[in-house]
Amino acid sequence: MDFFLKIAAYIFHPLLMPLLGVFLYFGVSPRFIELEIMQARLIAVAIITVFIPIITFFMLKSMRVLSSIHLERVEDRKIPLMIQCILLLLIIKMVFEPYDNPELYYFFVGILFSTLTALILVFLKFKVSLHQMGVAGLTMFLIALGIHFKVNVLLAVSLFFIANGWVATSRLHTNSHTDIELIVGLFVGILPQIIMINFWL
Repeated sequence: MDFFLKIAAYIFHPLLMPLLGVFLYFGVSPRFIELEIMQARLIAVAIITVFIPIITFFMLKSMRVLSSIHLERVEDRKIPLMIQCILLLLIIKMVFEPYDNPELYYFFVGILFSTLTALILVFLKFKVSLHQMGVAGLTMFLIALGIHFKVNVLLAVSLFFIANGWVATSRLHTNSHTDIELIVGLFVGILPQIIMINFWL
């Protein structure tokens, strides 16, 4: 049981949520998208949102800027979240266009606002759950995609609701977060996506 709860933090790691969102979009969207374009976008998102942050985290850890790559202390979150904001801006400017891919463009704008909110909370000495924020925002995006494309995603949404509970239980089990940090993370992930839906739904 201990392993089952702990593994949720890795499966639904916040760095993986943007990439998973792009996967879900390509899987749900009925639009024809050339395979080469799809692969290029996925590789770009993987490099910018997964590989670069991982390499950066290890560099900061080796330079002793961070005490842990798990960002357990509130102070450890400042630089990584700042870097993440810059990387998200790069995706918004270079990878997705608001006219060609409005769903993904505003999905990443929503993620940027969630990340900025998490950064502001860090300066207020509050450690919001980034795991809960990520999986909650992705769940909202999936619901919106189903409504937008009139596609039945009920099974996937149900699984993500379970994932939200799994992640929350995991973070509580490992004493990584308190109830309030998880609840705030849920709303910080969902609300920007709801606001951005107005621009493309």
